[in-house]
Amino acid sequence: MNALMERAATPTLAVLRGIATEQLDAPTPCRDFTVRALISHLLQWGPMLVAAGHKQIGGPASEEVGDGWLLSLEAQTADLVAAWSRPEAWQGSSPMGGPSMPAPTVGGLVLGELVVHGWDLARATGQSVSWPDDVVTRAYAAAEKTAEQGRAMGMYGPAIAVPTRASTMDRLLGVTGRDPQWTIS
Repeated sequence: MNALMERAATPTLAVLRGIATEQLDAPTPCRDFTVRALISHLLQWGPMLVAAGHKQIGGPASEEVGDGWLLSLEAQTADLVAAWSRPEAWQGSSPMGGPSMPAPTVGGLVLGELVVHGWDLARATGQSVSWPDDVVTRAYAAAEKTAEQGRAMGMYGPAIAVPTRASTMDRLLGVTGRDPQWTIS
């Protein structure tokens, strides 16, 4: 587990570093989110996910995308990787802003946040990105287990049908409500 989050975060950080200021208002495949709004989402919910990895209660932060957003996200991602690289983070349950959930479920959500939102931002800004196969496989398995709950909570859009022989990445995108063929228009 300890390398899993790092291998999920590394490509996402590369995408974040490739975002130009003039791209912040571009649309993303994550419905109703611009690049700026999606970055704000990551800044807002990251502290709670870090706290959950430490078995602590944390709430969302109110983060605006100002000049230092990249440094903030780099630091937050390092904290997230450190928290979820500890074997005990994946054991028992973890609080999610109050109610506890099985820790493997929360860890799967964290993994999905890194991969899916990394892809969202890459697509929105014209960047290429990929993750190791085992990272994508774990993220897909986690998202598939929580897809209906995620849709009910507004975390995922309606599932997008993908071909039976689609890649695991495309199946992950489809189950989280993203069209793998989405491009900025």
